[in-house]
Amino acid sequence: MIAGLTYFVTEAWSSLWRNRAAALLSLLTIAIATFVLGLFLIIAGHAQRTVDRWSRSAELSVYLRDEVSAEQRDAVRQMLGADRSVAGIEFVSKTEALARFREAFPDLAPAADLVGDNPLPASFEVRLGPAGTGAAAAERLAARVARMPGVAEVQYDRRWLDRIVALAGFVRWAGLSLAAVLVLAAALTVTSVVRLSLHARRDEIEIMALVGAPIAFIRGPFVVEGMIQGGLGAVLALVLLRVALALAAPRLSALAAGLFEIGRIEFLSAAAVAGLVLGGMAVGCVGGMVASRRVRQG
Repeated sequence: MIAGLTYFVTEAWSSLWRNRAAALLSLLTIAIATFVLGLFLIIAGHAQRTVDRWSRSAELSVYLRDEVSAEQRDAVRQMLGADRSVAGIEFVSKTEALARFREAFPDLAPAADLVGDNPLPASFEVRLGPAGTGAAAAERLAARVARMPGVAEVQYDRRWLDRIVALAGFVRWAGLSLAAVLVLAAALTVTSVVRLSLHARRDEIEIMALVGAPIAFIRGPFVVEGMIQGGLGAVLALVLLRVALALAAPRLSALAAGLFEIGRIEFLSAAAVAGLVLGGMAVGCVGGMVASRRVRQG
């Protein structure tokens, strides 16, 4: 068994070296397919974690009119406090709202000074508990609050959060579809490279078949050749993906200006890395098996 495996690997490496230009093309094709798939897995994972975090901290923002009276403000607070779906309430005055705006958007702070009077409204930031994170319950609460005197507008995080979830789902399926096409292209490229090896060794293969060599012994090197191409391509893709993530994360974090915690994007888990490498080897294995299927025992 060990001698057979050693023979398969030795012959596979020799074949790859003889056809190194074509093998390099095959390796790059697999690397591109794996890179795209890994990238979309990272994006999908980060998007899901972000959505989960935002869902747990879903909030209603109740903006008050500038002319709201103290009685109206207190009535809004009492109504919110009496609702069992509300886990916490924080009042944000106009002054505090402006201070938060200056801190969050320092580049826009001078523009706020040009307006003159403070243009930002006072508000209640309402944190919803488990009973209120359901869309129906939160929508009912938002509708009730919006009808109260002194309330200018009610914004519910879930409304735009649902849009983000839908967009993330579309991006995930688009990425998987693109990766599937690239994986198919990688398998076809591996098949072509292995066929070149078969053509270069056709005389040797015919002799082995005539003397009664087992069919698995004849096909083995070509299957291993495909697996090596797939495994190396996947490893190359993961290295490039790691480097790209390390280089891009700080820049994306700066562009996001704290809105999306881009700097906290996590790399693939160990299980996902192993799955991608094994998947690349499986694609190469299929390519090698397809290319060598015409080999027959004599």
